[in-house]
Amino acid sequence: MRIGRLSEVTGVSRRLLRYYEEQGLIVSQRCANGYRDYDEQTVDRVLQVRGLLDAGLPTRIIKQILPCLDKPRNIVFSDATREMLATLEAELDRMTRRIECLARNRDAIADYLGEVRAHARADVA
Repeated sequence: MRIGRLSEVTGVSRRLLRYYEEQGLIVSQRCANGYRDYDEQTVDRVLQVRGLLDAGLPTRIIKQILPCLDKPRNIVFSDATREMLATLEAELDRMTRRIECLARNRDAIADYLGEVRAHARADVA
């Protein structure tokens, strides 16, 4: 698929897609006319990259952990600096806290909806 279609499907601008490619986060093949051509798996990769960036990870660390997101895995430990490990540990803790918060909020909304629906059914009956 061409860059315009990838942008449309993922909601990521063409400019950012080119940046991801420059950073080695995604790859494309070049058509005879020079246009970029991405395979279907690139959609998932872009969404993974976007999620990791939204979580606050820098592209240099994302590039290192991307192999962990695919199977079979080809994890390279030689680039794992203390700084990177500390960053990932802090990010993991932050994500865990965020997930717990989201789960509490989800449960509260579900409880609220349940009560509202029960009250609405009682009013109808």
